[in-house]
Amino acid sequence: MVTGAAKLLVSAGADHPALCLSSAKSNAFRSSSSPSSSASLQPSRVQFAVVNVSSNSPNPRSLRLCSAAVSSSVSEVKSSSVPFLDHKETNILHFVKYHGLGNDFILVDNRDSTVPKITSEQAVKLCDRNFGIGADGVIFALPGINGTDYTMRIFNSDGSEPEMCGNGIRCLAKFISELENSQGKQSYTIHTDAGLIVPEIQEDGQVRVDMGEPILKASDVPTRLLPNKDQSVVKCKLDVDGVSWSATCVSMGNPHCVIFGTNSSENLEVDELNLAEIGPKFEHHVMFPARTNTEFVQVFSPMHLKMRVWERGAGATLACGTGACAVVVAAVLEGRAGRACRVDLPGGPLQIEWREENNHVYMTGPAEVVFTGSVPL
Repeated sequence: MVTGAAKLLVSAGADHPALCLSSAKSNAFRSSSSPSSSASLQPSRVQFAVVNVSSNSPNPRSLRLCSAAVSSSVSEVKSSSVPFLDHKETNILHFVKYHGLGNDFILVDNRDSTVPKITSEQAVKLCDRNFGIGADGVIFALPGINGTDYTMRIFNSDGSEPEMCGNGIRCLAKFISELENSQGKQSYTIHTDAGLIVPEIQEDGQVRVDMGEPILKASDVPTRLLPNKDQSVVKCKLDVDGVSWSATCVSMGNPHCVIFGTNSSENLEVDELNLAEIGPKFEHHVMFPARTNTEFVQVFSPMHLKMRVWERGAGATLACGTGACAVVVAAVLEGRAGRACRVDLPGGPLQIEWREENNHVYMTGPAEVVFTGSVPL
């Protein structure tokens, strides 16, 4: 199996209709088949080959991910002067997969059109973790509008289209920097359905994002829960599955219901929650006309929070950037935390700050390449 997979990797090349993926480093998707990158590989390195299952397979459209120890024979891969993402085969989608704290996305270079290269139905298939690439969503880097550098669109793994995604926009910023071959500190203006978002790549590779102002007015979140603090919903009773939860509602351009406890217990132990069971009941609750993301939060200190999230359209994920922002805003509104917090998510920590001087929320965290590849549509 290893020998066969290794041979496929050598024979296919980056512009073969079969899928060809390489383990990713910073410039992997710009020179995935260059002689220099092949020659530098060591026998202990692992690359990936994705192949079409043959037509006599039970599912001929499914994909199989194979790993192979790369030997010196990899140097036989034919060189190409065409950057990986610039190959133009018909019905082949080139992509780069990224993750932000385990929240993973398929990134597509869509700068030549304002229309996404694939449909939402195709996105669902690509996001499938058994018969596709596997991801929480597909993100498109489209041309900017209204004077912005770029436009972001995203299809969730269920085919729905959210206003934006916090972890996703960090990945998009890193993707853009690679497309532009930029080095060091860079910032971009991104048009989203949640408004203008400005990610900035830091010198250490982390991405800080100006997420703008939180939306607290109940009708704008939106929620049908009655406002109980000015026009916002703070520590409001919400009955779900026979339990009375204490909910604070925040929008970061997309709706969030933040839960710190129930009416009988002020402090949650988030690891004890059956998220798969209760998450959908919050998401589809009648009080949230646009559905909602739901964050369950445990407070360790005024500067240290822990959350688990059920994302609208994606389910339980390892991280949610807009959710972490909403959590800090809600914690401040409830008097549980200060304006600068570390928020621990299942995939790792984010640094969140809600600045009083301009009312903007800032999120800082990583975005990493996973691999590059091509997939037949």
